[in-house]
Amino acid sequence: MRTSSLVVLLLSLPLAAHLHAQDLAGTCRASSSYDLTLRPDSLRFDRPQPAPFHVELHDGALRTDGTAVRLNAEDQDRLALFERELRALAPRVRVVAQQGVDLAARSMREEAAGMQLSADTLAELDRRLDRRAAELKQRIAASNSTHDWQGDVADRYASQIASDILPLLAADLGQQAITAAVSGDMQAAASLRDRAADLSTQLRPRLERRMQALRPQIQALCPSIRRLAELQQGVRGGNGRPLELVQVGG
Repeated sequence: MRTSSLVVLLLSLPLAAHLHAQDLAGTCRASSSYDLTLRPDSLRFDRPQPAPFHVELHDGALRTDGTAVRLNAEDQDRLALFERELRALAPRVRVVAQQGVDLAARSMREEAAGMQLSADTLAELDRRLDRRAAELKQRIAASNSTHDWQGDVADRYASQIASDILPLLAADLGQQAITAAVSGDMQAAASLRDRAADLSTQLRPRLERRMQALRPQIQALCPSIRRLAELQQGVRGGNGRPLELVQVGG
């Protein structure tokens, strides 16, 4: 089972995967085996296994694997509310995700401020962070499917960001090491070289701690996710089993 679902996976950012430990899945204890696509006229859930592989909701109507499921009036109302409330939740999640992007960029700037980097390096860092943040926020705004963030997409995106930012910082620290060595401070030079070599592993835990500031905004979404889980309770799919599009742990 995947560790996140619905709006959880909708915005399963490389940011969440690499810069902070708290995400919707971990904080709200939400999970699902489905991916979600928000279509203009319906919600579509899909998974490789087990059946049903495809579930579609539209204004209280339910289809599983292409077959319409007969529902009573109460279940139709529940699913209509489920769809409406999930659609209302999606933009709220986007807002939190974009706040996460801003927090990550700000955290990176704050970490860089303590490295005694040159003015040119700091200016270039600002330029690169602004560009990367704008790209990611645009991608968040345009995404309507959890498939946009599946597989190695998050890993590749995070690697691209790291390859853009970390060498810039390492080069500046390396130059500081050379300056220290020339001045005869070999201990400082060695320390700076070590910092440059270990920058990635040293920086990640500090950024993760800073990103925990996003936790209250994520927690504020949890009641709405629990509400989705409650609305689906009692509704059964075409195989007679509970629908279980989203699960929330205790």
